[in-house]
Amino acid sequence: MGLVYAVANQKGGVGKTTTAVNLTACVAAAGSQTLLVDLDPQCNATVALGGDRDAHPSSYDCLIGDFSVAEAARPAGPDNLWLVPANRDLAGAAVELPRLDGSETRLRERLGPLRERFAFTMLDCPPSLGPVSVNALVASDRVIVPVQAEYLALEGLVQFLDTLGMIRRELNPTLNVSGLLITMHDEHFPEMVFDTVIPRSVRVAEAPSYGLPVTEHAPASRGATAYRALAKELVGRG
Repeated sequence: MGLVYAVANQKGGVGKTTTAVNLTACVAAAGSQTLLVDLDPQCNATVALGGDRDAHPSSYDCLIGDFSVAEAARPAGPDNLWLVPANRDLAGAAVELPRLDGSETRLRERLGPLRERFAFTMLDCPPSLGPVSVNALVASDRVIVPVQAEYLALEGLVQFLDTLGMIRRELNPTLNVSGLLITMHDEHFPEMVFDTVIPRSVRVAEAPSYGLPVTEHAPASRGATAYRALAKELVGRG
């Protein structure tokens, strides 16, 4: 039975999409059927894997329409890696979702038997704690939280963890934090911080312009090596 991970933080620019794209590529390269679901209306994960911002069916169609996640999935290039693309229409989902019955659980319902098909599913969340991110957290088994090593980001992390607590109490009692992707001092949350550190890397930054994860674009680079290490650590944590 596969696991569903959300990559989430309400702060933008902390590496959520870069982490989601390259981590799923590493897991796929290791031989597991892997799915990346782009839930950000900026569509950056979609573009980074060579996808189309105007594609249908998309994650928007899963949230607002009647498509299952499996129906919207398509091969993403590297072996074993699949993508549910985002669509520009996703920008309106924050307004449309609250009007629908069961608005917080629509994505969970549309996952269906997906865990039997994919060993590893990653949900790339938008930089907010709005209805789309709530759907992702309700649908997930684990959450990975990228954060920056700065005071304001740490304050935001505390708020985010409070929100996770609320979601566990009211909507998804089995949701757990898989880990904090290092960008903060480990004395604050030593048991939660990943050992792997993702370095600044030109190859990581330029890979999306080629429509490839860094592990395909520059497999020997420091960034690719770090994401393979992170994938191994994540699988080891379960």
